[in-house]
Amino acid sequence: GCGLLALLLILLEWTRPGLPSPLRPICDLRVLNHFIKEARDAEVAMKSCREGCSLSESVTVPQTRVEFDVWEKKNALEQAKEVQSGLWLLQQALNLLRTSVTNTALHSHIDNSIRNLLSINAVLRSLNIQEYTPPASAAGLEGTWSVSSAADLLQVHVNFLRGKVRLLLLDAQACQQDVS
Repeated sequence: GCGLLALLLILLEWTRPGLPSPLRPICDLRVLNHFIKEARDAEVAMKSCREGCSLSESVTVPQTRVEFDVWEKKNALEQAKEVQSGLWLLQQALNLLRTSVTNTALHSHIDNSIRNLLSINAVLRSLNIQEYTPPASAAGLEGTWSVSSAADLLQVHVNFLRGKVRLLLLDAQACQQDVS
């Protein structure tokens, strides 16, 4: 009887509604590698698409080139803001791509890419990186350029994940605490 009561108390404490527990930091880069692989799959699918796979208008995307000396001089907050604004731009661009592509086989790749961007934002929140508030428009953002093809957009998506997102996650303070 005593063991059952203890188990019940543990379960009640464990499932107790109350303050949500903070997200555990997600420092495992295999998560990001999975997102990169899926972004590459979407890029390959787009390149092999023959019809119904164009972008209806040019979209603003983040610069993907990383100048390491410039990146290293930025503080963690500036790096995070650059990555988060880039993720926001990619999400806006992928949403537009989703509405302009008529090839239904590509819809699942695009939907998956959008879900993955949302997941990356959750990973950033788990690392205590301040939530990003998107601007009213992309016009004021620096470090952007414009692409007019769906294949270019998806290539930017892959390169942004492989570059700036990976660098931010590698240097995340929440992940450095494990190292003694």
